Amino acid sequence: MLANLATASVANDSIETFPLLMGLFGGLALFLFGMEQMATALKVVAGARMKKVLARLTTNRFMGVLTGAFVTTVIQSSSVTTVLVVGFISADLMSMAQSVGVIMGANIGTTVTAQIIAFKVTKYSLLLVAFGFGLSFISKNPTVKHNGQGLLGLGLIFLGMAVMGEAMAPLRTYAPFIDMMVMMEQPLKGILFGAAFTALVQSSSATTGVVIVMASQGLISLPAGIALSFGANIGTCVTALLAAIGKPREGLRAAVVHVLFNVLGVLVWIAFIPELAEFVRGVSPAFADRPSADRLAMETPRQIANAHTVFNVANTFIFIWFAPLFARVVQWMVPDRPLAEAEKVKAKYLDSELLDTPSLALDRSRLELVHMGDSVRDMYAAIIPAALTGTAQELSRIEAMDDRVDALHGFIVTYLGRISRRELSEEQTDEMMRLMETANDLENIGDIIETNLVMLGRERLAKGVTISEPTVKVITDFHAAIGTALDSAFMAVIQVNAGAADRVIMMKAEINRLSGTAAKHEAQRLVVKEPNRLAAYTTEMDILENLKRVYYFCRRMARASVS
Repeated sequence: MLANLATASVANDSIETFPLLMGLFGGLALFLFGMEQMATALKVVAGARMKKVLARLTTNRFMGVLTGAFVTTVIQSSSVTTVLVVGFISADLMSMAQSVGVIMGANIGTTVTAQIIAFKVTKYSLLLVAFGFGLSFISKNPTVKHNGQGLLGLGLIFLGMAVMGEAMAPLRTYAPFIDMMVMMEQPLKGILFGAAFTALVQSSSATTGVVIVMASQGLISLPAGIALSFGANIGTCVTALLAAIGKPREGLRAAVVHVLFNVLGVLVWIAFIPELAEFVRGVSPAFADRPSADRLAMETPRQIANAHTVFNVANTFIFIWFAPLFARVVQWMVPDRPLAEAEKVKAKYLDSELLDTPSLALDRSRLELVHMGDSVRDMYAAIIPAALTGTAQELSRIEAMDDRVDALHGFIVTYLGRISRRELSEEQTDEMMRLMETANDLENIGDIIETNLVMLGRERLAKGVTISEPTVKVITDFHAAIGTALDSAFMAVIQVNAGAADRVIMMKAEINRLSGTAAKHEAQRLVVKEPNRLAAYTTEMDILENLKRVYYFCRRMARASVS
């Protein structure tokens, strides 16, 4: 059909290039900006709820597929879905095999964009722009404003399509372009071109949008459109791999799952493009009463969108049975880092991809605080045995542990600072401040251990002081009680647990009682005739005083969690 059109239009072999390129790239810019606006608004409105859905429903790979498709459909971002999955894997809330199902489902979710684009609603684009802008500009309610921004984004998508369609209309009679589109019917050439264009614009939705606009102008046949959409599926893998650079191993593995799934899917279907084209012709609306050129322009956009959906759904159905094998292959391809590299301090959960979704970014900050808190609690558990009876090497090891705490503190505070520059609700601002205070309190506890308690342990060794067994027991009991307060304070912040916060605050009487018992014990020990008794007394009292300072920061954390 396209070849006949080319023959009929050989006479018209010139075209005004600048207006065409201006309309094409200007329309593409509007399209991409609209996609970004709509996705950002949806992530803000639905982000927190989608995280809960994803956490609850990924109990097995099949539910994972449905959940991944649903979440990606709502938030219009497979990359955000993948980032959430990586976080769940890192926190041991999801296995690698379960994540494979979610990532496959995310591919299905992205096909909804193509289905929306295929509806010929470009004539309503300015209405959507006006209505969406009105909602976002006039309303003071944050949810209504974000919904307005989503409608504005959708209007810009359709407006961009209209601009691109109008700009490309002259190509219907431009023989060289039609010849090139005929070449796209050769599967390999169409796939390579689609992959290259997608890798360039970093958006498979943009490629799909351009292909559907071309189809609506009668510029491209169904087989060529299918080949180009296959190429878009491969080209989007470049985006996934670039996003995985510098991420934890789990992030890179998720990206590799995405690449394997998309590339293998295209390889399975490349020989069956004619059959797929015939199938979608049969299930898509037909306009047999229209002239051939108009019929092509009316039928092909919907057929391409349907082929895109059938391709991804069928691939998921085929490959979901091999999810455990996918997981094993990916873990073999991306092994754990060598120990020396793994020991480098890195943030496990903080992802720039989520900064435009503050609810999810704050949740990631909370997870990173767990990471930091675990390091602080390891230091706290080790310090008293080392300070009272340990060696210089043990004290040095605990001192070095604070480097990890300081590094994580820096990562968290910097990330929270970046979140603060986003548009936050009052509730999100309060949460951000609580997390910031918790990070600072944990860092202060780490500093007490690293600077004061390690120094006291070294003084003990330098002065040749021996701590008596009864005194070791008294200090150890005091240390254990404050350790309980530290655990409860941490639980209060991470789980927003008012009960845990109350327990920490109510422990003040118990801590004061234990402190009084320890002080009485020290006074009795002061008159005992032992070598270096005064030096031992000073060291022991300083240790007790620093433990009381740890409790002070535990109370601060607990109070902040319920404020």
